[in-house]
Amino acid sequence: MSVSTFLPLALAALCCVPVLAARYHDGVDRRLTRAAIGLFGGYVDEFRDEHPDRQAALRAAHAPVTYREYGATTVCYAGLFAVLGSVLGIYVIWGLLLALSVDPETLRAALPSALAFLANLGGVPSLSLVELFGLLLASCLTLGAVAGGGAYWLRWWYPRYVADERARRIETALPSTVAFLYALSRSGMAFPKAIRIVAAHEATYGEAAAEFDVAVRNMDTFGVDAVTALQTMGRRSPSPQFREFSENLVSVLQSGHSLSDFLERQYRDYQEEAESQQERTLGLLSTLAEAYVTVLVAGPLFLITILVVIGIAVGDTLEPLRALIYLILPVGNLAFVIYLSVVTDKLTPGAAASDAGEAPSPDLPADIAREARPDGGAVDSGAVGADAHPNVERLRYYRRLRGLRERFGDPIRTLLERPALSLALTVPIALAGVLWRFPAALEGGFDVAAIDDAIAVGLLVVLTGFAICYEGHRRRIDAVEAAVPDLLDRLASVNEAGTSLVSAVDHVRGSELGPLGAELDRVWADVQWGADLQTAFARLERRVRTRTTARVVTLLTEAMNASGNLATVLRIAARQAAADRRLERERKQAMVEYTIVVYVSYLVFLFIIAVLAASLLPNLPAAGADTATATGPTAVDGLGGFSDSDRATYDTLFYHATLVQGLLSGLIAGQLSTGDIRGGAKHAAVMVGLSILLFAVVV
Repeated sequence: MSVSTFLPLALAALCCVPVLAARYHDGVDRRLTRAAIGLFGGYVDEFRDEHPDRQAALRAAHAPVTYREYGATTVCYAGLFAVLGSVLGIYVIWGLLLALSVDPETLRAALPSALAFLANLGGVPSLSLVELFGLLLASCLTLGAVAGGGAYWLRWWYPRYVADERARRIETALPSTVAFLYALSRSGMAFPKAIRIVAAHEATYGEAAAEFDVAVRNMDTFGVDAVTALQTMGRRSPSPQFREFSENLVSVLQSGHSLSDFLERQYRDYQEEAESQQERTLGLLSTLAEAYVTVLVAGPLFLITILVVIGIAVGDTLEPLRALIYLILPVGNLAFVIYLSVVTDKLTPGAAASDAGEAPSPDLPADIAREARPDGGAVDSGAVGADAHPNVERLRYYRRLRGLRERFGDPIRTLLERPALSLALTVPIALAGVLWRFPAALEGGFDVAAIDDAIAVGLLVVLTGFAICYEGHRRRIDAVEAAVPDLLDRLASVNEAGTSLVSAVDHVRGSELGPLGAELDRVWADVQWGADLQTAFARLERRVRTRTTARVVTLLTEAMNASGNLATVLRIAARQAAADRRLERERKQAMVEYTIVVYVSYLVFLFIIAVLAASLLPNLPAAGADTATATGPTAVDGLGGFSDSDRATYDTLFYHATLVQGLLSGLIAGQLSTGDIRGGAKHAAVMVGLSILLFAVVV
């Protein structure tokens, strides 16, 4: 067998390299797209009218390509993968024929006893040239058709999947978006300007704002009126709920009825729908929690017990036990985590604010005469020539080093704001501990039992460090968001008394608002230093970086530009923030029960494993012992010997089972309680710590 034997397979794989390269290189993507349009563009246009759902899916997914371009590329990809599958099919049949030509006795000796029946398939005689050609042709066509058809189907399925995901996100963010529109309309803002503002804040209002951006682009690019743009927006939206809202909105605009009253009714309806949706989702989570305990905790525990008993009574069951612990248990839990993430996303009232923080300012060109001021304004520093003022150079270096100074100047604050950075500290420590124990594991052959303690302790260190940082981060966010409704109510009360919003901020910043009080002091300091209130609030948003704060700041800054009477807008924002907090509080209270269920199920799992490892295995007769003459409570009738190596192997498997189950159960407990898998780090740390403690002390 020479290298030239695999030359066709290498050439077929090489044909698919442009498909992979196009994902990462724009030039390759453009050339491949042009070639595909030139070859298959006419074919795609010919059958365009037969697949209107595909065009609708591309529009609903906001795909940045035309139907002709996407369809031609799809046909091109399908053809390339069909060629690869055809060539691969030839090699598959070739390898199968080589395997089946082996003598049955040789196969029977090589196969495990459980698969010995497959040896009867061996001894296939040599095929004639015609038979061989027919077999290769059939396999070539079969695998080629499967590969090409699969690629073609997957390419057209993906836009529908993206559209469905967008529909879910649109409906999740719709209540807060309608509340924003309602508040802007009550502030006296014209509706076309209101939808422009909503479309400009996609980072805050998510996919619902992206839908309004469709209407804005139609108005700006094609010059259509607002009603026609809204009708087009509704037709192209993947969300049935958003389409219904668009149709009702168009009807109100055409009839001349009160837009504010309509938006208020819609806002209240969506709040009730959000509460109903949460009740349904919580009911589903209750069922999922019970299913998880039954299938992925009690089920593996039952199988482990049965396999251990069978291994003691009949024979070796280590391989099935390893498959259960190292394959079935992790894969099953990870599949549950993925499905649970889809379910818990429905409980999130909208997209979170960006964690990017304040964007760094670009470097200053030498010919720029206007320098940015800290309050958001600008100052004319005159022409900057070769003899530039030293302060300009200082400012340039300050901006270059600002990110490093902010990150390393206060490391604790940095870790609390970005908990993932804790991994940069804990992971090297954990790896150092494992590498320190690694030489001992290589003595006399690789022994995983020599390093599993180091791996477990390292995992505990990583989980604990991340959990501490993340819990501090989450508690800060919760404290800030809990104070937002109270802040808005107080601002509204002071504003209703005739006080301006600037004076109202000065009045309420001394109130008991928790962490938000210190942030208001910084807002007032910005105002005292000459910044306008919009700029000060924008800086507040960049510092706090929470979803609720981003929405409130967006609403206040836009409303201040539209109206001086902000009391109504503040009341609306306060009601929306309070409703979101109420839903989140109810969800957390309901999730406590499921978290307790996961803890109890894991403790039962740990207890049974401890009984097997500490009580059953040590009391079994040793290998070679005369069990027939054994007396006393340790005598076991009908059992053969059980060697010390078997006990050590089972102890290691039990230890690993508790670690795997503890890690995954903890992550799932956090996902059930908070809707975020990162919230499970503390539960996973507790459960892994219990496993380490149990096997260190008891077993």
